[in-house]
Amino acid sequence: MARWTLGTIVTGGSCSETHPDPETMMMTIATTQSRTRSTRPVETFMTACAVSLLIAGGAVAAPKAQSAAKDQRFMTDAIEGDLSEVNMGKLAQQKGQSDQVKQFGQALQQDHGEHLQKAQQLASQNGMKLPSEPSKKQQAIYNKLEGLSGNRFDQAFAQAMVRDHQEDIKKYQKEAAANSPLSDFAQQTVPVLQKHLDMAKSLGK
Repeated sequence: MARWTLGTIVTGGSCSETHPDPETMMMTIATTQSRTRSTRPVETFMTACAVSLLIAGGAVAAPKAQSAAKDQRFMTDAIEGDLSEVNMGKLAQQKGQSDQVKQFGQALQQDHGEHLQKAQQLASQNGMKLPSEPSKKQQAIYNKLEGLSGNRFDQAFAQAMVRDHQEDIKKYQKEAAANSPLSDFAQQTVPVLQKHLDMAKSLGK
């Protein structure tokens, strides 16, 4: 019966007993260990690179997602605001007691109607969702004003329009300074909102 040693070699599906000299065996083992050690730093480096790329990719994707969400919120507010102002303008022309209120209502309907078309087109070009009606808060203010008449309506309408346009101007000025894809759109809107604010303030005098 053959005695198997460390030098036994398997060849061609059969076993044959060999006895290489000890010096050759030691050189073979040393060479194998050296190759194994030399590949480990490369493997470690490649793994580190892969992890770094994944982290960097996530770091870039996060700000882009946040920016897109921010733009969507701004355009949603803008379109809801336009829809609300158009309705308010129509209501002022119907229920306003003074000619000033009626004229202001006409300006609101016209200016915000034109702005609404631009906002909707810009949102569509950027693949954003478009609201189809004012916000619940805006609708509640409309419903309240709708229940008033005469001088009470004129006063409440003027106060609501002052508050509304002051808030809008702040939002648009902030967006205009944000260096975003919507900055030019916001910057062009500010003068119109300022004009409406001045008109609303004059109604209370």
